[in-house]
Formats: sequence, structure tokens, C-alpha cells
Amino acid sequence: MTVETFVPSTSVVTLTDAAVRHFEASLASQPGKLVRLSTKVSGCTGYAYVLNLVDAGKEDDLLLPISNKLTLAVAADAVELVRNTEIDYVKEGINGVIKYHNPNVVNECGCGESFSVS
Repeated sequence: MTVETFVPSTSVVTLTDAAVRHFEASLASQPGKLVRLSTKVSGCTGYAYVLNLVDAGKEDDLLLPISNKLTLAVAADAVELVRNTEIDYVKEGINGVIKYHNPNVVNECGCGESFSVS
């Protein structure tokens, strides 16, 4: 008989290979910049994701080295909202779209611009 121990996930944010390629390409002409993920109060359900290219993270940001070309800074006040989120980059027709797969979301607005967590 074997015993397994439940170990909850402690990852804050992960990126798919497609998202990593997208962000690395975006940063190729801007060496030294970071991708910063934050949230803002918005929309009809609560929060919206905000992605920016920045020169440096803020003092209390969580810095996540994703690859040797990409570092993701996560705003301290967004960490619990985005914990265990996977960021993906997908093609929808001729457009590329960032998708967030956030297991903490309990409600999203109809247009997909805002979300709420429990």
C-alpha cells in the first residue's frame, strides 16, 4: 500500500510555450524590459487583468524568471487573485489573444473583460 500526500500548488503564474514565445518576441526589440501583470478594479464583476512592458518591477512585485529572455513581474496586490493562473497566447482568426486560465475565478462578465474571485 502506498500513501500519497496532497501538496497544494504554490505556483503563482505559469505561461504556455506559445505565451513565452509571444512575450519574448515582444521584448526582442526592448532589451531589459519586463512583462508586468497586475489587476485593476473594473467592469461589472470586479477585476480586470493588466499587462504592461516595464523597465523594472515595483519594489513589492514578485519577480518570476520565466526564461533567460523573459521575467514576469506580478503586482503584490494581484498575487492572490492570480495564484495558479496559466497565461496562454492563442490565434483567433488573424488576431492573437492573451487568455487567462485562472482557477480562482467564480464569475466573469459576458464580454470576458472582468472577473471576480471567491
